Amino acid sequence: MNKTSGQPITEVWQGSPYPLGATWDGEGVNFALFSRHAEKVELCLFDDAGRREVQRITLRERTDFVWHGYLPQMRPGQLYGYRVHGPYAPEKGHRFNPHKLLLDPYARSIVGSIRWSDAHFGYTIGHKREDLSQDRRDSAAGMPKSQVIDSAFSWGEDRHPQIHCNNRVIYEMHVGGYTRRHPDVPPNLAGKYVGLCTPQVIDHLKSLGVTTIELLPIQAFVDDRPLTQRGLTNYWGYNTIGFFAPEPRYGAGNPVHEFKTMVKTLHSAGFEVILDVVYNHTGEGNEKGPTLSFRGIDNYSYYRLGDDKRHCADFTGCGNSLDLRNPRVLQLVVDSLRYWITDMHVDGFRFDLATTLARDSPDFDSLSTFFGVLRQDPVISPRLLISEPWDLGPGGYQVGKFPPGWAEWNDQYRDTMRAYWKGDGGLIGDFARRLTGSSDLFGHNERGPCASVNFITAHDGFTLHDLVSYNEKHNEANGEDNRDGTDNNLSWNHGAEGPTDDGDIIWLREQQKRNLLATLLLSQGVPMLLAGDEVGRTQQGNNNTYCQDNEINWLDWYWDDNRWRLLNFTKRMIQLRREHPLFRRRNFFKGVPVGDGARKDITWLKPDGHEMTPEEWEKEFARSLGVWLNGEALPETDERGHALRDASFVVLFNAHHGPIEFRLPDPGPGWTWKTEIDTSYDTGIPSRECAQGDAYPLQGRSLVLLQQVASGSP
Repeated sequence: MNKTSGQPITEVWQGSPYPLGATWDGEGVNFALFSRHAEKVELCLFDDAGRREVQRITLRERTDFVWHGYLPQMRPGQLYGYRVHGPYAPEKGHRFNPHKLLLDPYARSIVGSIRWSDAHFGYTIGHKREDLSQDRRDSAAGMPKSQVIDSAFSWGEDRHPQIHCNNRVIYEMHVGGYTRRHPDVPPNLAGKYVGLCTPQVIDHLKSLGVTTIELLPIQAFVDDRPLTQRGLTNYWGYNTIGFFAPEPRYGAGNPVHEFKTMVKTLHSAGFEVILDVVYNHTGEGNEKGPTLSFRGIDNYSYYRLGDDKRHCADFTGCGNSLDLRNPRVLQLVVDSLRYWITDMHVDGFRFDLATTLARDSPDFDSLSTFFGVLRQDPVISPRLLISEPWDLGPGGYQVGKFPPGWAEWNDQYRDTMRAYWKGDGGLIGDFARRLTGSSDLFGHNERGPCASVNFITAHDGFTLHDLVSYNEKHNEANGEDNRDGTDNNLSWNHGAEGPTDDGDIIWLREQQKRNLLATLLLSQGVPMLLAGDEVGRTQQGNNNTYCQDNEINWLDWYWDDNRWRLLNFTKRMIQLRREHPLFRRRNFFKGVPVGDGARKDITWLKPDGHEMTPEEWEKEFARSLGVWLNGEALPETDERGHALRDASFVVLFNAHHGPIEFRLPDPGPGWTWKTEIDTSYDTGIPSRECAQGDAYPLQGRSLVLLQQVASGSP
């Protein structure tokens, strides 16, 4: 139908095979769809409500396996889908079924949501031949629709923020859950893209001091049918079905425009915006999953198949894996990345299960085509690229193996810091490696500490509060009899499981939160905070909240005294990191003398104040150590090329339950040590000095930061 006049489309021009998708050029709309094995492609047009199919148009032109046509009468706003004809031969990898309406893989906007029924499946559920059977029911009534858009937007002077890697503090948040309960966000905008534009929300983020907002998946995704049958949703969104369309549930009216408004507002406040993206699989599941888009367009081309061609190859644990060995599928991913950078102005990406993307053979390959294409791309390569460097396939764990230009989630950092502060023994060597940027993992190909994205908590697992409040997961609300989620939490409840009125337990839990946050923000590398950890957000012991769109996940903006103290402590730690380049070096420590003096750039200390010996690192009982960080001559420069100088610091760590008299090293003539942080205080910020040579009363399960200052300084 002509979107303007409501009359049937009568003109169909030849059009162009590029760009793929539905493209409004100001005069008409070009449609282009890749399908190598299709025999016929029909463009289906729908009324404004998306309920009634009003016209089918056969795309007769085919160039390099792209079916295309140009409709000069069409205008933005038109709802559409595809029906693709071809062989239904699952044993050969082909699952064409024109009875199923299909979303455009390049759709810039998707309207509506799936209303599940058996009609969404290409085979007849319950049939004795299972997925070898063919279902002939029409799925259109329960399908969302692709939508033609006008991409125009007034970006003004918006630019990508120029934040150097060592200055970043990443803040991982969920668009919906972050503002759903915020008292200053209007109810109609709560949990929406534009809810993040509320001045009070921006003020909180700015006062916290983070630089980079990482959004959990916002590319259009599917609520799995089994979840909806249990009254749940795919809250996290790791089930993508539209790699170009912002998820419509976070829109109040026009999701595309509102997403752009959100990015522009966050940029104006100085923040980077990066997306958690899922290109390793789609929401169509395995061979017994629904036919929503890719499976019906060209199953053989889009998905990696097993040797028998009937079954999906699954490296992800989600039923399927996109086949980036196919140039057109790799193009889909690269085109999507470029689109989010150029049209939507995002600043980078965190790639979910990124190992899958680089399996040119069945194995991971650091020289894969995927890495090569992104490395040379002038749009993508300057942006922030972070991998989750593992998947569930053979040889899937690849931390430290991604090429230069990539940062990586460092789960070894997470596990070591959790275990150390829990009180496990034999960890001080690994603790020291993680604290100083994990050179053992990232130094081999000349990547610096910025390659390590350090985190204590993330969306997947316990929050910081729950990490110190529960020994076991409590995922009963997920409806899977508490079988889901990891059992390896490296957590400790400190004497009571969950909420307690015991003041001593509450005190120790708060102190452990300060220990973990301080360690994270004093470590070399790029720190990542889970949104809400700064105010003690709890998920009630649930460590796998992927399906909970409710108070279990939503941030509570009403805080007691402990939460306010934790927030202020977090702000102070981020401020210290920002003020002192010593805590955010771009190069690894070398353990050698620097500058004109004889002191090393880093010196590890025993509680007696002497330097650690090789034997000390091997002691199982050792749970306390210190480190002198020398700021006299940093091996790097500022933005204008000037040599950087900083104060020197000593950091003391004690994961033992009892206090230790930790003798401080001699700060030198005319100098003394000033205590900046002591996590044994309820605020974490005392005001006391230790004179030269004093033994510091390092309390049990505490961290102390001391700065070298001139004697007599305030």
